[in-house]
Amino acid sequence: MKYSARYLLCFLLGFNFLMEAQVTFEAKVSKRKLGLNERLRVDFEMNENGDNFNPPSFSNFQVVSGPQQAVSRSWVNGVQSFSKTYTYFLTPKIKGKVTIGQAVVTIGGEIYKTTPVEIEVTNSVRKPNDPNNVDNIVDGNIHLVAEVSKSAPYLNEGITVIYKLYFRNPISVSDVSELESPSYGDFWSHLIKIGRAEINMRGSYKGEPYNEVIWRKAVLYPQKTGKLVLEPLTLNLSLSIPSNRRDLFGRRIMTQTQKTITTGEKVIAVKDLPQNNKPKNFSGAVGQFDFDVILNKDLLKASESFQAKIKVKGKGNLKLFNLPTINVPNTLEVYEPEHDEKVKITISGMQGTIEDNYTIVPQFQGKYPIPSIQFSYFDPNSESYKILKSQDLIVDVFEGPAAVNTNRNLKSIAPKTSIPAVDNAFRYIKLETKFVSIDKKSFWRSQLFWTLVIFPVFILSISFLLKRVFYGRNNDVTKQKQRRAEQLTKKYLSSAKKHFDDQAQFYEVLERALHSYLKAKLKIETTELSKSKIKNLLHQKSVDKKTALEYVEVIESCERARYSPESLVNMKDDFKNASSLIGKIDRQI
Repeated sequence: MKYSARYLLCFLLGFNFLMEAQVTFEAKVSKRKLGLNERLRVDFEMNENGDNFNPPSFSNFQVVSGPQQAVSRSWVNGVQSFSKTYTYFLTPKIKGKVTIGQAVVTIGGEIYKTTPVEIEVTNSVRKPNDPNNVDNIVDGNIHLVAEVSKSAPYLNEGITVIYKLYFRNPISVSDVSELESPSYGDFWSHLIKIGRAEINMRGSYKGEPYNEVIWRKAVLYPQKTGKLVLEPLTLNLSLSIPSNRRDLFGRRIMTQTQKTITTGEKVIAVKDLPQNNKPKNFSGAVGQFDFDVILNKDLLKASESFQAKIKVKGKGNLKLFNLPTINVPNTLEVYEPEHDEKVKITISGMQGTIEDNYTIVPQFQGKYPIPSIQFSYFDPNSESYKILKSQDLIVDVFEGPAAVNTNRNLKSIAPKTSIPAVDNAFRYIKLETKFVSIDKKSFWRSQLFWTLVIFPVFILSISFLLKRVFYGRNNDVTKQKQRRAEQLTKKYLSSAKKHFDDQAQFYEVLERALHSYLKAKLKIETTELSKSKIKNLLHQKSVDKKTALEYVEVIESCERARYSPESLVNMKDDFKNASSLIGKIDRQI
């Protein structure tokens, strides 16, 4: 029995020695599933002191802070324990399943590696649970809000969305960058230029004073009915927060931290336009408008021209409906109208005028009526349809040829009379025949023969010459178009070159040049389109998907760069990239 107790004691001591001698090196995370706006804490922990610690690359994360090193030694019941930890605080850059790679350390001359850890990153959450224990001061004193002017608009009724960042003491914001930007896929959208973000020291959030920064303004016109989702705006903030430490003068020492916040998704319930009393000629106009038809002159000579202007003025979806067409007599020659828009888009929506100018040429003298034209629209304020009518107009044409009256009066035709029969009524008919011999002539080498031989050769020669002439003209036209496109490209980009010394002005001018180029090249209004629609339109114009995507990315880069520090952008590279993309689109179209 005595020997058994001794053997048991030796066994326990040996087992304890083996357990103490086993080296462990592990990667521990605060959670394996988190939102895009949450933080992740990663601890690389070892039970023996190691050297040459190499962390993983963290390619899909942004390192907020770290490495923070902590060493712990303790004695419990005569047993020594050791722990050394390297801690990182990370925020994810992308959504989906991402992997934290292996960390490497050398302990006792041996190399140890951690096991890779898979993390699932979801959409941004409304209230992130910060595993990094960010001060409660941050959560209670900083907010990102999307203010929507109307949550239940009608189809094609304009609404505004203003994104505001609220913060107050003791927090100060040193840098802001966008992680997620809404695309407004089910809306016609227009972003209002706001320049550099400015802090309003007298803002208010839920009745309490806050510092207010307007980050983005957008005007939206819903293009579908039902519940439409506004995608969230997510920002990454660099903050300065006072710590519990003080300097020699008693002032609090500020600590730097990162915070990701989001507006969350917004649901817009879009109502369909009422079907009761809906006019037959309704073309989709929603707002408040005035309508008129204007002639530049109503007295002219035949073969002279005059202009008829169909004009709509007011506030509403001016760019999203068609004007009614003019109706004139058939004896007036009407040309295709020239469309003109003078529309200004402000935070209250579209307002201005749109016009269709018709050129009309009368061929004959006379008085021509221009019948009244109807224009209908839906007024969301009164929730009813309105119908406007133009005046009846008359154009007086003089000094020209008179119109031929093709409708003859039957009474003016002479009555039928009987023709008396006479003996010599058929005297013009020869009753006696006389045969005349015809000499046989050879067809070979006759005039008809040479005519039939030469005529096809003549036709082929003329066709060949005409083809050469028209082909040459087409080549000249193509070359002229290419030269004009190149001159247009240089004109748009030269203005951006002049602002290399001013980052904000450079990117504003470069973005305007990119939009102006599309407008001139493809004859469109890019302010009418979201970035996804710009890609679709470029695809329709035979531009490959990669080039179209790069073009939209350059526009988005310009928007971001206006608010980024100078150290994070390279204006010359962005300018070179924009020039190259414009050249690619020229060649592909």
